[in-house]
Amino acid sequence: MKQTVRSLNSPLPHKLWLVLPAAGSGSRFSKTQLKQYQLIQERTVLEHTVARLNSLPLSGYVLAISPQDDVAKSLNFVYPQRLHFCQGGNERVYSVLNALNYLTDIADPNDWVLVHDAARPCVSEETLLDLVEHALSSQNSSIVAIPVRDTLKRVATAPQILHTVDRCELWQAQTPQMAPLGTLKAAIESALAAGVNITDEASALEYAGHQVDVVQGRADNLKITYPDDLELARLVLNAQQ
Repeated sequence: MKQTVRSLNSPLPHKLWLVLPAAGSGSRFSKTQLKQYQLIQERTVLEHTVARLNSLPLSGYVLAISPQDDVAKSLNFVYPQRLHFCQGGNERVYSVLNALNYLTDIADPNDWVLVHDAARPCVSEETLLDLVEHALSSQNSSIVAIPVRDTLKRVATAPQILHTVDRCELWQAQTPQMAPLGTLKAAIESALAAGVNITDEASALEYAGHQVDVVQGRADNLKITYPDDLELARLVLNAQQ
């Protein structure tokens, strides 16, 4: 990827950490192959993802991996001195919470944490800087998102359409999602205790009553979910170079 066109506008008032939940099986991608270890340009998807996020001045990054994972610790990551591992959970939210618990022992509750999908390797450095600068200037938890472009239909029982959904206020959430460490950890714990369905970090923060802002990202910040997405990621990474 090209060099960052700018740096952060001001020094960080607190440290910045990254959490990458990478313990999922990714069954929609393959029953036997993990999407984060597929190769693009002779590097794994996970290595590409870590390299992108390490363009920020991180104090460290935590990979939450499965106990059966014998690949992650053998990879050639950028800034290995920043690297930490913790055990992942059966679901993404538990992997994130385990990583936040890990960080509690080495970081300040007021430090900021970015949570990013391990299989989202195409996020641009410009988007990362936009997110961090907005969160720091507003002091609000913030996420990368894009406005919904397509017409949306509500279908209770296929194939019958009930009605068209107004998209004017709808945004599609992406990652990274950024919040203070202590705030995010408490929000996830509270939401889990209440049985709330936590689909991303923002949903836990929203449940806990915190303001969460959207920072407009880009459509090419794609998440590899299905096999076809891997080829699309290859094309995006080539184009970005």
